[in-house]
Amino acid sequence: MSFFRDRRVLVIGGLGFIGTRLTGRLRQDGARLTVMSRSLAVHGEAAAALSAAGVRVVEGDLRDGDRMREAVREQDVIVNLAGQSGAVRSMEDPWTDLDVNCRGNLVLLEALRSDNPVARLVFVSSRLSYGSGGADPIDEAHVPDPLCVHAVHKLAAEQYLRLYHRIYGLNVTTARLTNPYGPGQPAGRTAYGVVNRMIHLALSGETLSIYGDGRQRRDYIYVDDAVDALMRMAEAPQSDGRLYNVGSGRGTPLVEMARAIIGMAGSGRIGFVPWPELDEQIETGDFVADIGRIERELGWTPRVSLADGLERTVAHYRVSRA
Repeated sequence: MSFFRDRRVLVIGGLGFIGTRLTGRLRQDGARLTVMSRSLAVHGEAAAALSAAGVRVVEGDLRDGDRMREAVREQDVIVNLAGQSGAVRSMEDPWTDLDVNCRGNLVLLEALRSDNPVARLVFVSSRLSYGSGGADPIDEAHVPDPLCVHAVHKLAAEQYLRLYHRIYGLNVTTARLTNPYGPGQPAGRTAYGVVNRMIHLALSGETLSIYGDGRQRRDYIYVDDAVDALMRMAEAPQSDGRLYNVGSGRGTPLVEMARAIIGMAGSGRIGFVPWPELDEQIETGDFVADIGRIERELGWTPRVSLADGLERTVAHYRVSRA
């Protein structure tokens, strides 16, 4: 029997790319599910489908203290996928990133402290917290050196969780997620999700723009593997107070990714373009996650290979365009 059966689970940001896949899995496992989104109008079709399936769907902003206290009461597990995304966008609008990613997470922690201190919180952070990578895989002991405002704020939110765990005993765990891809990301989403974006462009026969020579390696993880990791973190008591890299543990140059996508899509072309000045200044270079800690402590390992994941994703978006 699943750990989540009949447990009350709140997914904040549950109508987004990862949230949609997570809520689907939680429904299958019999969770008593509540999904919160900042704007139901933006995700109207998905919200209506969940409501019709008997899922409680509510509108709420992470920064709204009254709303968050109401939402977290009596929940057993909370997964926080909400936040402002985009490294470049955070440099162009640091105030919104600060407000959502720092104040919003403090509001959530205060709501838990006052109204439900026994719940387990899984916070989804970013590999950007590390800053520059390098030739070798990066583990959780690596000293962070953020290169953009978004990364600074994600790191600050992680520290808030550590503090509230230490001082107030809150049950928290953090996932530093690498680059997720897979079915479910809208074609117009450009702030994050480079793989999905390239697939949409290739299927439309458009140019996949690559900054510089595209040799920078990234760690790409299929969305269902990411969901598996988050669920394992939520159910495992030994994850309390811990930080985990969630990635594939393998690096792929961006230009090779683009070529593979074009080959599978049967259309599209690569266009090499100069780095925009701001993008180049905050570029992290190679990044591959060392996932040894989550493998050892929680028994999680990614199961979907990059080739298989790309094939599934291209097939999904090809059908959705028909």
